[in-house]
Amino acid sequence: MPAPSSNHKRVKGVSVFRPFVFGNIARPIDPNKRPEGVPADHSHQWTVWVKGVDDEDISYWLKKVQFKLHDTYPNCLRTIEEPPFEVTETGWGEFELTIKLYFVPESGEKPQTLWHTLKIHPYGPDAEQQRAERRAIISQNYEEIIFNEPVEAFYDMLTGAPDKPVGKGGGGGGGGGGSSKTGKASSKQKAPARTAEIPLRSTRENPYSRDTEGKELDRMREAVRKVDEMIALERDRLLSREASLADLRQKEGLLPIKKK
Repeated sequence: MPAPSSNHKRVKGVSVFRPFVFGNIARPIDPNKRPEGVPADHSHQWTVWVKGVDDEDISYWLKKVQFKLHDTYPNCLRTIEEPPFEVTETGWGEFELTIKLYFVPESGEKPQTLWHTLKIHPYGPDAEQQRAERRAIISQNYEEIIFNEPVEAFYDMLTGAPDKPVGKGGGGGGGGGGSSKTGKASSKQKAPARTAEIPLRSTRENPYSRDTEGKELDRMREAVRKVDEMIALERDRLLSREASLADLRQKEGLLPIKKK
């Protein structure tokens, strides 16, 4: 159950979700440019993070993030209370991190926990080439947090948009293009409402987009079509074999097999 809030009234029958990404990037340490103080057996520098898709701001619903590193790290419990929600360290091995998300106080929601396995070494058929080229290793996951029946104040924070200040007379030109009909300069304008929409197109830095989602759905539909074809083919083969068996039994004078 959600933690108590000063405003207990909830938006009934409504669920609001917000997408985000968590993961890590790791780079081999150049032995000729080893940072001062890094232990000799540490082979990589890595950063673990929680961030918005395409670096969108998530601090309006996420208050802080707590990263639990391996016990061998000094101060292995790291709490980051403002963006960017990330921790950078060096090391030589891979391990599982615990990531705890704390939501803004207005939410009245309890913290939620994620787990992420730190990846610093290349895997796959081209692992040796990646290692030889000293490529960065990225391991990340797309996730969605769902707030079921949020309290009204938090619902407004999730879906509304704060006033966005703009400069007086914005738009240049002679007579004060930013003035209202009353002649007073407008100092605020409404920013677009916050949504859970992900970008239309993916980029090199952000693979998560509606275009990528559409392609993945197309692959899934194609896979389902192929499975349906395989099932139909096997069904036809089975019917053919049953028909052949029935003919043989008839020729041998045996009674037909009754299906239960």
